[in-house]
Amino acid sequence: MSDGRRECHCVLDHDYGDRDRMDTFNLRTIVHIAQYGFSVVLVQPDERAPGWVYSIGLWHSFGAPELAMFGGDVYEMEETLNALGRRAAGGTAPQDGEVDPEVARGHPAAFRGVEPTWYRSAFPGAVSFYRRPPLPYLQVVWPDGGDLFPWQPGTTLDFRRTQPWLWLPPREHPEGVWAHRLRPAT
Repeated sequence: MSDGRRECHCVLDHDYGDRDRMDTFNLRTIVHIAQYGFSVVLVQPDERAPGWVYSIGLWHSFGAPELAMFGGDVYEMEETLNALGRRAAGGTAPQDGEVDPEVARGHPAAFRGVEPTWYRSAFPGAVSFYRRPPLPYLQVVWPDGGDLFPWQPGTTLDFRRTQPWLWLPPREHPEGVWAHRLRPAT
């Protein structure tokens, strides 16, 4: 589905010599991308951290940034990314710094560019699919009950820790569950 407008190094556009050894995850991802243009990966919460979801295929199929959302119910976040993916397929992809007033079940969401050093720990399936840059990711950030985003004055410390701040380099990321769960290996 790649249209040649951008550089894509994914396993669909390039033969890396390992197609006969792809695991079930990669094969399923390829089927989803062939059918829908993208796939959404759910990372279930565990005792260490809340869950998150991320897309694979938006860049390949539509030239749109990949998306990720953290800290909420994984099925609700999946629903949000699927809706955003369908919009990207229709030509309306979110941009870094944009705020969409009704993206997440009638609530606003902000879009922040993810620092690439987080990719391997936060989006391993995308790294496996795309293999190497370029690969833009946007974090879909949800607000508190007063529609304030984590970086805005007036939010509580607890709320500021509900989602990682992946637009920051790892050395600048606040300590907490996300920094420990996602900290890239050095």
